Amino acid sequence: MITDPAFYLPVLILGAFVAAFVTGAVGFADALILNAVWLHIMDPAAAIPLVVTCGIFMHVTPLYKLRSTLDFSRLLPFVLFGLIAVPVGAFALGYVSPDLFRKTVAVFLIFYGFWMLLRPHTSVGEYGGRVADSMIGFVGGFMGGFAGLSGLMPTIWAGMRGWPRNTQRGVYQPFVVAMHALTIITFAASGMILRPTLVDLVWCAPAIVIGSWLGVKIYPFLNDQLFKRIILGLILLSGITLLV
Repeated sequence: MITDPAFYLPVLILGAFVAAFVTGAVGFADALILNAVWLHIMDPAAAIPLVVTCGIFMHVTPLYKLRSTLDFSRLLPFVLFGLIAVPVGAFALGYVSPDLFRKTVAVFLIFYGFWMLLRPHTSVGEYGGRVADSMIGFVGGFMGGFAGLSGLMPTIWAGMRGWPRNTQRGVYQPFVVAMHALTIITFAASGMILRPTLVDLVWCAPAIVIGSWLGVKIYPFLNDQLFKRIILGLILLSGITLLV
């Protein structure tokens, strides 16, 4: 872990900028990038509240900018059941080994990423309808409350549905915002949002604004195929990062 103050701020701000840029471009991977960078300069107890707090701002700006472009028609069942599951995931922290959970999720993501890259036309279509969407939302909410990974399952599922990129992003990005918001409330109520978290958030704010703005500018140039490959690459990277 890097503890030298001369490195702390540059690493903090660089992580925020890169995560905001990628999130602005594809609506995903804020927690992946922030954890990969910030866990080198702070312990998990300090990093996770900051990741969630910064993450919500990284998603709000792109959603506002793209509000007339994205399709939110599939969102409701995901969010309703996700919100129910966030406290369940937080409660499970005291009973489930985070290391076992992390490794299990990592293996699944690596398998899924390689499978979809090798078999890109694999699809579940509309199998299970909104009931299946609700179940995925519940799993996403649980993973958010447990490990700050709320966006992974809805992102994977929206891709497996074969929806256009505007529909996919119209599901998983507002879903992440809703889960992050509830998680922040939970953290604040339990005293996990401390003064250093807010100070670091202020330092990160300019990088988040600039990174998000630049990322949103990239989004219109991504066609459905390129968008899918970027998402799969980020999912695969998520699995590898969680495993090492």
